[in-house]
Amino acid sequence: MTTLYQWFADSAERAPGDPALEVGGGVLTYGELRARVEAVATRILSAHGAAPARVALLASRSLVAFTGYLAALRLGAAVVPLNPGHPVLRNKIICAAIDLDVLVVDDNGETQSAGLGDAADTVVRLSDADVARLAPGELPELTAGPDDVAYILFTSGSTGRPKGVPVSHGSLAAYVGHNVERFAVGPGARVSHTFDFTFDPSVFDLFVTWGGGATLVCPDRAELLTPVDYLVDKAITHWFSVPSVVSVSANLGNLPTGRPTVLRHSVFIGEQLTYGQARLWHAVAPQARIDNVYGPTELTVACTEYRLPADPAHWPATSNDTVPIGPVYDFLDHLVLGEDGLPAAEGELCVRGVQRFAGYVDPADNPNRFVLWDGERHVPYTGAEPRPDFHYRTGDRVRWENGELVHLSRIDFQLKIRGYRVELGEIEAAVARHEQVTQAVVLAVPGDGAPELVAFYTGAEVPARRLVRWLREHLPIHMVPRRLHHLAELPLNANGKVDRAALRDSVLTGAN
Repeated sequence: MTTLYQWFADSAERAPGDPALEVGGGVLTYGELRARVEAVATRILSAHGAAPARVALLASRSLVAFTGYLAALRLGAAVVPLNPGHPVLRNKIICAAIDLDVLVVDDNGETQSAGLGDAADTVVRLSDADVARLAPGELPELTAGPDDVAYILFTSGSTGRPKGVPVSHGSLAAYVGHNVERFAVGPGARVSHTFDFTFDPSVFDLFVTWGGGATLVCPDRAELLTPVDYLVDKAITHWFSVPSVVSVSANLGNLPTGRPTVLRHSVFIGEQLTYGQARLWHAVAPQARIDNVYGPTELTVACTEYRLPADPAHWPATSNDTVPIGPVYDFLDHLVLGEDGLPAAEGELCVRGVQRFAGYVDPADNPNRFVLWDGERHVPYTGAEPRPDFHYRTGDRVRWENGELVHLSRIDFQLKIRGYRVELGEIEAAVARHEQVTQAVVLAVPGDGAPELVAFYTGAEVPARRLVRWLREHLPIHMVPRRLHHLAELPLNANGKVDRAALRDSVLTGAN
């Protein structure tokens, strides 16, 4: 079983002269990057006095960030990414939730590091220039195994407190190996890097790339606003991002067509991929295959995949105008459960297998997040120590349509209005079908004794009465939003997803 570090080290051993990383205007070969990693690992070891168990990275898009990530893994530690752009309070909560040994800080994280106080026993501050000057020394043998934790990511919790998700090397070996093969990632391939380390698709960026012996091409944030320039100028062959990148770029006029690219694979994750977004991206790179993948952090980045036919004329229609997400990987076991706990054509997706995590950092977060078979039906597990044979409850509602899984919504996006069960995703799809609308989000906010539907949309502004009349021709009256807000663009969170919380706050505070 290959550990996360070994995916990189094996490629460095096979082809030390091949390019591994482009960052900050420079290029490092696998051999050069490995030497830098070992030098940073030596620095951490010297500063801490022993091999650490957990290393937090307060770093982003720098040589320090990449070498620090790999150096922690080289020392057998679990990596805990922190985003320098997140509130310092959130990062303090994360640090307090784990027994942190070392905090690695780059120039991007320096202003926030003082606010973390004594979160770690040892703080290692490095600039990219420092990394270039460090020399490797003697390091302990790599002893990490498949059951050891490779990284811990913190996701938003329903209680308002981030939940720690530890992911093992064994889970990652299954994921990385599968995706290296599926997307034919190998020497000569050049892979995008659109995700921050705190968002688990970044694991694909780094380790599917390095596991296949390809080159990771790190842009600065400004380049991500003009993705076609990035594709063309950097000769990207494999693109991976959230769908919102397409919509935002189109709204800004930064999605030109007709420019030749060498793109072979485009992969989208993190949100529903609409057919409108897929068509816009296909027009940019018509020769590239488009894959829509899905998965929560608890199931190791992604656990389903669907590849659109090469010819858009053969793209399958779906009930909500979104690209199917699956099937589930064939080496994982899954259920679609109805409200009665029995398999159904529509319901909550539940998954188990090698990619399923073992449980949250805080066992108090485990109850009701798994299901078990009680002899008659699947019921929520209310204990704190889930067994490997329990299915993880994704919280996502899916439906089988023409042999493929279609993502409908989060379970908590379903509500009842006037006694009718309503899916917010269905309303969003209807709003987005209007010819002048490019993107739509619908929220339910407290009203007079019942939830009130509020829609936000981008594109051309449509007079409210006209849009309501149009929606009444496409939706039952109880599903037509009471309020409609036109925006130049939808707000995004740090992971590039639509920031629904910000939209909700704008309604509740009267900003819209």
